[in-house]
Amino acid sequence: MPSRIAKLLHRLFVVLPLAGIAAAQAEAPRWQVNMPVGVTPISRETYELHMLILWVCVVIGVIVFGAMTYALVKFRHSKGAVPARWSHSTTAEVIWTVIPTIIVVWMAYVATPLLIKIEDTRGAELTVKITGYQWMWEYEYIGHDVRFFSVLAEESNAARRLRSGIDPFTVENYLLDVDEPLVVPTNTKIRYLLTSNDVLHAWWVPDFAVKRDAIPGRINEGWFLVEEPGTYRGQCAELCGKDHGFMPIVVVAVPPEQFTAWLDERRDVQYAGREEQAPRLGAVN
Repeated sequence: MPSRIAKLLHRLFVVLPLAGIAAAQAEAPRWQVNMPVGVTPISRETYELHMLILWVCVVIGVIVFGAMTYALVKFRHSKGAVPARWSHSTTAEVIWTVIPTIIVVWMAYVATPLLIKIEDTRGAELTVKITGYQWMWEYEYIGHDVRFFSVLAEESNAARRLRSGIDPFTVENYLLDVDEPLVVPTNTKIRYLLTSNDVLHAWWVPDFAVKRDAIPGRINEGWFLVEEPGTYRGQCAELCGKDHGFMPIVVVAVPPEQFTAWLDERRDVQYAGREEQAPRLGAVN
């Protein structure tokens, strides 16, 4: 019986609203009020949970404020209403304690499986270490000998400067583009290790439903699996200094075979760079 009720609530509060939202978003502007559905299994489940809890809160709000409005209008002094003389009601107190408790426990019950899944990094096929700096990101593909820094794209960096004479609206993906994006394979469980070299940062990609703090001296971890090839953008979501707004995140998801070719090419470029630097380093020493 509880499972049938849960399915009915899911259809009423998630499936039907999602259908309406999908139709409305077909011609939606670039900005949006609601959180994105995303492109990962976790992001979609997070969105569904968000919509379920949102509609439960809407129903509660309608009931509570509806009852308040009715009481204010029906029993107002100008209509001759006389206030009751009782000080409290045990029955009412039990009702307004038990019902909210049941609702909160039910919310925890439906949210717990997703929270457990978000933290389960087992079975990852690729691990990426992400380090936050003032004000850039460093990406390292663990076990593949590939690492690089990702900084704000030159076009955005030039336009953001005071009296640059460049209209930011003419710059594509202004403040949301980088020189070196993080490249990942699609349909691959990717584990990320997140830390910081200086102050608090936060790695946030809305389409992945990922937002986690980068803390100096500590490693946080999580995972994501991108099902659709494409370019996904985010930002540092923790106030980290004067250039906090200028350290965007760009993730490019490509098919696995294309990722393998990119990884091999990137590794060759890094080896070539080391070989060029080696004689000069030896001469200095």
